[in-house]
This record gives sequence, C-alpha cells and structure tokens, in this order.
Amino acid sequence: MTEFEKYLSEHRNEHIETLQKFLRFQSISTLPEHRDDVRKCAEFLADELRQLGFEHVELMTTPGHPVVYADWMHAPGKPTVLVYGHYDVQPVDPLELWDTPPFEPTVRNNQIYARGSSDDKGQVWMHLKAFEALLKTTGTLPVNVKFCIEGEEEIGSRHLPALLEQNADKLAADVIVISDTTMLGSDRPSVCYGLRGLTSLQIDVKGANSDLHSGLYGGGVQNAVHALVQLLNSLRDENGKILVEGFYDDVQPLTEDEKKAYQALSFDEEQVRKDLGVPELFGEAGYSYLERVWARPTLEINGIYGGFQGEGTKTVIPNEAHAKITCRLVPDQDPVKIQDLIEQHVQKHRPPGVTVSVQRFDAGRPYVTPFHHPAIQWASKAYEKAYGVSAAFTRMGGSIGVVEAFDRILKAPVVLMGFALSDENFHAPNEHFSLDNFDKGMRVLCHYWVGLDAALRGQ
Repeated sequence: MTEFEKYLSEHRNEHIETLQKFLRFQSISTLPEHRDDVRKCAEFLADELRQLGFEHVELMTTPGHPVVYADWMHAPGKPTVLVYGHYDVQPVDPLELWDTPPFEPTVRNNQIYARGSSDDKGQVWMHLKAFEALLKTTGTLPVNVKFCIEGEEEIGSRHLPALLEQNADKLAADVIVISDTTMLGSDRPSVCYGLRGLTSLQIDVKGANSDLHSGLYGGGVQNAVHALVQLLNSLRDENGKILVEGFYDDVQPLTEDEKKAYQALSFDEEQVRKDLGVPELFGEAGYSYLERVWARPTLEINGIYGGFQGEGTKTVIPNEAHAKITCRLVPDQDPVKIQDLIEQHVQKHRPPGVTVSVQRFDAGRPYVTPFHHPAIQWASKAYEKAYGVSAAFTRMGGSIGVVEAFDRILKAPVVLMGFALSDENFHAPNEHFSLDNFDKGMRVLCHYWVGLDAALRGQ
C-alpha cells in the first residue's frame, strides 16, 4: 500500500464529514432565491482549497454565478493539468419523494444520499482529497494543477465559454480532467473519450385565427394537429433513419478499433430491454445499441401539444400545435447547421392550410478525443490500480457542452474520468453516491497524477 493510500484510509471519516458540509449548501443555480446559497458554496470551496495549500484562489466573476479558481504551480518541467467540475446542483422537486431531506446528507448502506452527491460535488471533492493526500504524504505534487469549478453547469454553463476566452492564458494546461461522467458498472470502470452534442428547436404550426367548431368547419379547413403530425412523420422513417436532407453529411464514422472496443464490452442488450420493460429495442438500422446511443446522431420529439387536453371531448379543430425537438449530434456535426437543415425541411414539407415557424434553443458541439492519446490510455491503467481491472473506453450519449469549449479554446485533450453510476438518481429524488467508488476513485486519481508525466513522455 502506498503512503497516499494509507493516508486516504486513515482520514476516510474526516473526508466524508467534510463532503457532507459541502453537500449541505443549497447551491441550486437555476433558482434566483438560492443565489446567496450558490455563492456561499463557492466561498466554502475556495476556503477549502486555500487550506489545502493551493494559491491564487479567487472567485472569478461572471454575469451569473462565480467560477472558483485556484492553482499550485511548483512542479517545473512537469505537465500542467486543469481540473474542471461544478458545485451547482439541480432543483430537488418533487420533495415528497425523497426518503431523507436532500440537503441533509445521510449515509446508508455505504451510499451517501444528498442532492449533488453524485452530480457533481462528490466527484469534485474526490479531486481535492486526492491532492490533499499527495501533499500531506510527499509535501509536493507530481504535476502543476489549476482548478476551474463553476456554478452554472446545471443551467448550460452559459457564461463559462466567454470566461475561458478571456482567461485562456491563465487557464492554459496540457491536459484537462473532468469527473462528471458514469462508469459502466460498480466493478466496470470506464474512460469516456467522446460526448454527443445537442441542438434543440420548437416547431409551431398555425392554422385559422382561432379554434373552430368541427361541425361547422370540419372537412373544409386544415387541422393544425393533423398538419403537425404529418410534418413530424416526415422527419424519420420507420427504421429510425432521419430523413432531413444533409443531416448525416458530416457524421464521422466509427473507426474499426472503436467498433472492436465496443464489441469487447459484451454489452447485454437484452438486459436493457428487460430493465426498460419494452417489447424490443429500437434504433437506426445497421448499428448496435452502443453504437446508436454513443456514436450516432438522433432526432427525438420531446413533447407535442395542441388542441383540447381536458377530460371528455370537445369538438374543435385546433388552430395551433407545437412540438419540441432535440438532436444528439456526433463529430463533426455543427449544431447550427443542423438547425438550418431542419428548418429548411420543415418549410419544404409544410402541409397545406397552415403556416409553420421554428424557434431555436440550446446548441452544443460534440467532442471526441482519440482514445489512443497517452493521457487517455494512462487513465485506464490508473483505474486498474484501484479496481483490479483496466477501464473500458467508451463514449457517452449525453452532452457536456463546456467540454467542446475547453477543446476549442484551450486546445488540450479532455480526459473524462467519472466515478458515478447510472442508477444513482442524479437530477432525481434520492440522489446518492457510492462511497466505495469515492474511496477507490481517490486512489485512481492519485495514481493518475503520479504517473501522468511519464505517460505523456511515452515512458
């Protein structure tokens, strides 16, 4: 057992107690009434970094919530790493579904229950305590370190890209490490090397100037809901292929190495089907389940509404109907270009008797780091030192919009070393985090920092 592993074991209770303090802050970034709570949480984090020996600690101001910055730059000739995370959390509704209060952290069955425990305070805290273990046992760090912990990830990191642009030199690093992703399972660690992007829109269909009596006008005037259904049906075929012209033009195909790596996971699609309670899985023909959810783009209807919604019937012809759509995107798709293509498709396929408009919302680019990069490969080996098995290389179907901004602005590889599990209820009641992964994860991070310089040098 290494000295840092002994330290982590001996100080485990203390680390969990201080994590509980961190989790008690109601740092809900989307609710204005919690603005002071968000700032107090940032101040708590900054104080902890100072106590650990980090320097130049500050709350970097944005038009929204602050970003916590700190550094330790006393390893000449060694790589500089930027650790990113977030201290803001999701709202807790519905409160009545929580078994224990969301901001009163509770340990049960070696799980810590609280809002933010898994996403992302627990994983942020692991980084602080891993560096603490190294500093306390060696008096130094094997790499130069910068922290960038934001308070707006749960509301789209809306101000972080501008802050990165304005502080690119200050935040410059050789490697960026983020722990805000999941593992394949409790005993199946994984390194995520790619994220899908996102674009979202709303289609609005307008017919007559008001709802109409179906007896007086039925058969002579277009029904906005029917028109919307017809329009939505033109977007995708019965096999899941997206029919928007040009939609797939920029899709970067999987390499043979990636396909083999996915096959080697022996992923149980049948278990997914059973867990979800569906008669069969569905997706774009010609691709495995993992390929479809990690590396292929999607177009999904997230909501559709129009016409009478109450009990019973109301004999009207609705004059308007609406649909909300999101697309998950893969390299090298441009979210704005995809919005353009969908809008062109919508206008081209407009049913007669209605007008159609499109509202555009969030857009984020996809991201991928070649998994042969030494910073990625070393991450897998670092997991092996704590878990006994090397990490699989995966992509993630979701999006972390700021990752692409880090890549584009700071031009450094992003290594996604997550320790959460997909069933830990992040964004839902009874969010929790495995303390087993908390313990092992800190060991993984220490091993990663200790060996990173040699790995980047190819030694």
